[in-house]
Amino acid sequence: MNILHEMPFSTLVLSEPDEGILLITLNRMQASNAIDTVMTRELLEIWQSLTADAQYRSVILTGSGEKCFCAGADLKERLGISTAVWLEQHAVLEQMMIAMHDCPLPLIAAVNGAAFGGGLELLLNCDFAYCVPNARFAFPEPGLGFIPGAMGTQWLPRAVGLARAKEISMTAQPFTADEALAWGLVNRIVPQDSITETVRDTAKRIGNNSPLAIRQVKQALNEAVAGDLVAGYHREIALYKTCIEGNDRIEGIRAFNEKRKPRY
Repeated sequence: MNILHEMPFSTLVLSEPDEGILLITLNRMQASNAIDTVMTRELLEIWQSLTADAQYRSVILTGSGEKCFCAGADLKERLGISTAVWLEQHAVLEQMMIAMHDCPLPLIAAVNGAAFGGGLELLLNCDFAYCVPNARFAFPEPGLGFIPGAMGTQWLPRAVGLARAKEISMTAQPFTADEALAWGLVNRIVPQDSITETVRDTAKRIGNNSPLAIRQVKQALNEAVAGDLVAGYHREIALYKTCIEGNDRIEGIRAFNEKRKPRY
């Protein structure tokens, strides 16, 4: 199946900058490329389509514009929805993240700006990432009454260490590109005007190698650090649901949309 021609999307732009490289651009710039229900379903469709026999050798994930890679979940969409609807929407996101984790192709994040919440989790679920100097990162969820729910609690300590992951998550404070590099969250800081080209060059170098070997080494390296990541993710979701069923989440989302501090 030719993804570029047979899978039209409204929140994503797909292109092939070089042979064998699929570039996926999150394209909700007016909403800081936030993840809404439509984007969730479209990303799920893409990850499920990228099997070992796909025509691509690597995938680049980036965001539109120069300010945001992805601001996380679209909290305007979630304002006032019931717990049942929230969890129904999140169930699709859970499928999407597992499908992304299971994708056999190399996934590289070209982080063109802020990566908050679910945006940071998309980055973490890629195999590695480059970012621009003005990129910022955060898990703001605890300040909004819930916790990361897209593998964030599983991948972050593997990337930066347990103590650092606890500090990032518990304070909910943004950190810089320099800190992300020093802590091992990103591999390289690249100027804004060359981020896509630099990541593309890396993808081309990967593409020069055996596709079979690349898929196997990705799986072997993931298994070296993963423990049972998917089982850990199921536990994350159970804890996430406890927050969603509580009152703090309702106050946090209301405060976010009213642009004030929550009163817990």
